[in-house]
Amino acid sequence: MSKGQEGVLPQGKEQENLLVMLERAQSEFGYVPEEFIVEAAHSLNVSISEVYGVATFYSFLSTKPLGKNVIRICKSLPCYLKNSQMIIKSVEDEIGIKPGETTPDGKFSFELTNCIGACDEAPAMLINNDVHVNLTPGKISQILKSYK
Repeated sequence: MSKGQEGVLPQGKEQENLLVMLERAQSEFGYVPEEFIVEAAHSLNVSISEVYGVATFYSFLSTKPLGKNVIRICKSLPCYLKNSQMIIKSVEDEIGIKPGETTPDGKFSFELTNCIGACDEAPAMLINNDVHVNLTPGKISQILKSYK
């Protein structure tokens, strides 16, 4: 980065590198640790808050440890119109936590996210990298049992 550009979010290749770095950390640690954010900021010559901003902007990155199985339910309009609220309630009832929480045993984290790319088969949910579609409360129970 040239002088005078310090504190500006990296552009082009540097911005791409930041996302790759954050994705690697997420994959390796299960979240993006604070220490990693500091190191990334120093290596890219940007502020810590800018790296933190990117890490918290993307819903598939987390700055806190998550459970072994991360449940993400789509909250976009197509899923909402197909009664995603019922699916959210079913997951809450089945594993005993609300969105944004992790079970005490660390087996599940529950997150709401924007589109997961399964709008044509809404309501949909993602557990880790597995997409589950056309959900019903009965399907939720069966699916979650397979991850316990």
